[in-house]
Amino acid sequence: MSFDTVIMVDWSGGNDRGATPKKDAIWTCLARGGVAEDPVYLRNRQVAEEWIIAAIAAEHAAGRRVLLGFDLCFSFPRGFAKALTGDDDPLALWDWFAERVEDSPKANNRFDLGGEINAMFPGEGPFWYNGLQRDIPHLPRTQQGYTDQSFAATRATDAAAKGAQSPFKLGGAGAVGGQVIMGLPMLSRLRHRFGTDLCVWPFETAEAPILLAETYFSLLDEPLDGHAIKDAAQVALYAARFSGLGDAQWSKILDRPPDPEGWVLGLGQEHLLTPALTPPPLRNDCFAMPQGAYWTPVEKALRHLRENLKPVVPQETMALADAAGRVLAQDVIAKRSHPPAANAAVDGYGFAGPIPTGPVEMPLVDGRAAAGAPYPDEVPAGYAIRILTGAILPRGVDTIVLQEDVTANARAIAFHGPLKQGVNARKAGEDMQAGDTVMPAGRVLTPADLGTLAAVGIGEVAVFAPLRVGVLSTGDELLPPGAKAHDGQVYDANGPMLRATLARWGFEVVDLGRAPDNRTALSEMLDQAATRCDAILTSGGASGGDEDHVSALLQETGSFALWRVAVKPGRPLVMGLWQGVPVLGLPGNPVAAQVCTLIFARPALMQLAGAGWRTATGYDLPADFAKSKKDGRREYLRARVTDGRVEVFPSEGSGRISGLSWADGLVELPDAAVTIHPGDRVRFLPFASFGL
Repeated sequence: MSFDTVIMVDWSGGNDRGATPKKDAIWTCLARGGVAEDPVYLRNRQVAEEWIIAAIAAEHAAGRRVLLGFDLCFSFPRGFAKALTGDDDPLALWDWFAERVEDSPKANNRFDLGGEINAMFPGEGPFWYNGLQRDIPHLPRTQQGYTDQSFAATRATDAAAKGAQSPFKLGGAGAVGGQVIMGLPMLSRLRHRFGTDLCVWPFETAEAPILLAETYFSLLDEPLDGHAIKDAAQVALYAARFSGLGDAQWSKILDRPPDPEGWVLGLGQEHLLTPALTPPPLRNDCFAMPQGAYWTPVEKALRHLRENLKPVVPQETMALADAAGRVLAQDVIAKRSHPPAANAAVDGYGFAGPIPTGPVEMPLVDGRAAAGAPYPDEVPAGYAIRILTGAILPRGVDTIVLQEDVTANARAIAFHGPLKQGVNARKAGEDMQAGDTVMPAGRVLTPADLGTLAAVGIGEVAVFAPLRVGVLSTGDELLPPGAKAHDGQVYDANGPMLRATLARWGFEVVDLGRAPDNRTALSEMLDQAATRCDAILTSGGASGGDEDHVSALLQETGSFALWRVAVKPGRPLVMGLWQGVPVLGLPGNPVAAQVCTLIFARPALMQLAGAGWRTATGYDLPADFAKSKKDGRREYLRARVTDGRVEVFPSEGSGRISGLSWADGLVELPDAAVTIHPGDRVRFLPFASFGL
């Protein structure tokens, strides 16, 4: 389905432009695999046709599939081909023009031919604009006075492409008509020269080894660079982008039924031509704490991470229906107001309000208003109409009375006032207005968000690719859960706990297994992990001892920071980059590993994923325990709430992993010394506020 070679051509309807490269001339560019060669300047159509034929022939002889894209209209508005040739087939029109166009490097008959065609139809048109000093019969110099209504001025694809102009406009700013008349004969000759090896999209199935397609070099709204002449930059950009597409992308772009009006290649699929935005790499010193920092307060450590980390994942566009759990990469702007029109909030009867106090009787108009079946006429003053929930309010209706409050027959209704004007009716756009930012970048999309965005006409969203987080447990003593163990071995509890935690946060989890206490083996495992992951969590080996190989290896990279964070449980946290991939080394004890993951890793990973800095929301509750702590370290106690009071796990040991299952949150005690008595209020952070 994809193409080995893409050749893009910016065509011209003018005469020879001379030997020096110029704008508004013919430019071509050949690209393969997303890489464009230098653009080629071609001084006139005769030289260009020879170059194009030679390029196609060479690529075809080499067995490469070729896409040849021209920035000119391949067809005219519906009915024009049949009027000239007796056949709706636009390819027959190509041959018609090939028989009549006269062309040389210094002169051509495009304006005269336009006048001759106009003479075949009533009024002035369909062609307009005369760029010559002499008058041409039947060809108006401007569109003013254009009276022919035989054909629409533009095709559907022109209307859909921002800035596209009519193929009947033969000259002037943005005109394409001259290019079309001078280009279709050349396209006709290409078809006949290459025969069945060439097909034209979307008029023919895209199966031949050479494909001709109409392009539009204003399709991609992005800066051009690399060439002083805009035309050269455009052909290079479009050749590179189309040549970089894969089979799946081409399948979507080419999936269009035949239409005699044709279509611009890639129109409506621009997101497929825009590469994912890849953020720059993290600075090599992003984890480095200020010199002299030894015991780092928790808030200082968190602030440092927040200020130095940024998204590391690319952007992509995906269907809204598949986007739950993904992180928005761009603000979403409402395409349509919600509701799009004033409508009924209840089943009942509509009329013009307000209604004063007392009994009211109103005659009914014939018909009713229902969702999807609006009432087409205006409801006269003093009349009512049967209306159902969701129906657009007919003209003359702004107020609705509930059907339960009405006595009705086929001709009239009766009810009691008062009713305020506008009651039981929704105003257009009262929820969201077209053009409003309805969802900010960084939001993790929920099922409710999908409904909100669908309601304002959003079908696709720009999101960040999922953050791929690797989990690596370290230590010779570790065994997989369930394996036969002797007394000197322990089961790897951190691996399954951390992987499940990360999965709950919506990350793509990569199980990196268990690393032995061997620096060479660990280095090789990190090398492999760096090719598969956007971030890596390790547990164990994070301190400064003989067997703490994680910290030792990261120190060799020059990006290492051994943080002695003033926190309990925890303290040693290793931060660094391995081949550009951020690594967070957690303590080996399970409780410390999980607490540090919640407090430090979660906000850091969310920042890397594009979701912004996320902190847990806590609230104050009375304590059901007593404790005294010294000054200098922030403490997190496993805790749970019973009857509105917070109790804590009996042991504070970071190896007592059962306390994590017992708890439903953490009590956060401040850095300063504090004494807690039963009944004192303490800060409780429920696990749910961490997304667990």
